[in-house]
Amino acid sequence: MSIEAKNVGKVVGDPPVRILANISLMIEDGEFVSLTGKSGSGKSTLLYLLSSLDTPSEGSVHISGNDLGRMKSEELYRFRNVEMGFVFQFNYLIAELSALENVLMPTLKLHRKSELKPFGESLLEKFGLKEKMDRFPRQLSGGEQQRVAIARALIMKPKYLFADEPTGSLDSTNGALVMEIIKRANQDQKTTVILVTHDEDFANLAQRTIRLIDGKIAAGPEPFEQGSR
Repeated sequence: MSIEAKNVGKVVGDPPVRILANISLMIEDGEFVSLTGKSGSGKSTLLYLLSSLDTPSEGSVHISGNDLGRMKSEELYRFRNVEMGFVFQFNYLIAELSALENVLMPTLKLHRKSELKPFGESLLEKFGLKEKMDRFPRQLSGGEQQRVAIARALIMKPKYLFADEPTGSLDSTNGALVMEIIKRANQDQKTTVILVTHDEDFANLAQRTIRLIDGKIAAGPEPFEQGSR
């Protein structure tokens, strides 16, 4: 099974503006792939299309043999909740919930909280937060909050992890720690990782890099945009 995009394009706005054109790619299960390119190149848009968070204007996206465009909304929601994890630049933690309660949020609708609570605790312990499971987000540093967000993304043991600039709001030390956690998920759990990043060092942690230029996959290397995190 894999992720496959066939002739995918995206147009937004009125008058219409083309963001992506003729994107075809295959990502095998267990791969770690980075999506790179300058601001406005379309890399985050492509991540959203591959992850079902947005729909293409043209073409199709298949994941694990499923055509996302043909799935009913309820079926897609369940598939997304069980098979996918998401990490963004901003962690979107719920302020009124503890670190552990935030991690367990995806388990609630499937009534698996009790079953997966020990796994959630083990994730937080592995991420260096054993003594902070009961703290609220405001009591955690930015790097700690992002680690909680990654634990939340991994709690359902997803096949696919989509990360959109997960280190963008972090300093270099915390950014490197977050990337090490993501890399470990790929290696230890065989989670397929698709990462959007401006950082060349972080992109190089992936097995393969796909560069975008003006909404298309680049045939050759494209210089990284410096100074963007």
